[in-house]
Amino acid sequence: MPPRLVPSVDSSVQLRQALRTAIADLQAADIPSAALAAELLLMHVLRCDRAYLYTNPETELAPETVERYFALIAERATGRPTQYITGRQEFWGLDFEVTPEVLIPRPETEHLVETALELARAGSSKGSDRPLRIVDVGTGSGCIALALASELPEALIVGFDISRPALDVARRNAGRLGLSSRVYFVQSDLLNCLGSASALDLVVSNPPYVGGDELDCVQREVREFEPRIAWCGAGRGDEIYTRLFGQALELLRTGGHVAVEVGYNQAGIVAKLLGAGWAGVELRPDLAGIPRVAMAEKSRQ
Repeated sequence: MPPRLVPSVDSSVQLRQALRTAIADLQAADIPSAALAAELLLMHVLRCDRAYLYTNPETELAPETVERYFALIAERATGRPTQYITGRQEFWGLDFEVTPEVLIPRPETEHLVETALELARAGSSKGSDRPLRIVDVGTGSGCIALALASELPEALIVGFDISRPALDVARRNAGRLGLSSRVYFVQSDLLNCLGSASALDLVVSNPPYVGGDELDCVQREVREFEPRIAWCGAGRGDEIYTRLFGQALELLRTGGHVAVEVGYNQAGIVAKLLGAGWAGVELRPDLAGIPRVAMAEKSRQ
């Protein structure tokens, strides 16, 4: 069922009425979390917070505002993610620009940031007089690299991505967040551009891990709108891990770490890939108890 259009472009509508109609339209279009999407889009149009929506339900919205709002609701009803419509997504308390060239940052990925910060801070406490060297592989919007930079002012952080358009978004985010002088973004297929003498302290990544035979299980919003190169791996989905771990083993200093996000039901497979050359392999769950992050240390032997 297509969403209803604006009630009338020559009359005002109460905020409460517009929101209720938008929610019903999105529900009719089978959009997940319809109420949240309707709220976020109205907040975007009105440039307000959620508290304003619920403390001013009788506010009269101008006809042009109503028209713009329901145009965005119609766009969301096609399946286009809310974040691509607003161009924004919060991650780690920071406001990121997102475009169809990058994967939308997810709250679950903050578990990877937490793990990376723990490893980085433990490494910095060992008395080295040089800054920590951290790389974020498949940086996309730059959300992981920039979140780490916001917490680690002395670290040297580089984000790699094979996609030049994604790197453009990451650089803009670095500029908006005032971190351009501390985080660098470089085009590269995984760690191919680094030399063997890099002596990295930490390699972190949220790689594409959905297998080719799992496409039908992927949410429509992801499958039809987010860049496939950012979420879909070849074959079983673990090939990127195999390549990345091999490169990381060559480029990390002894005692350095790798930390990666893993997909549903992939934890065991990824842990097995962290075999010879690795120690202290650990899997960490998200808030739902699902293994979300795999980490390991380059062996000292």
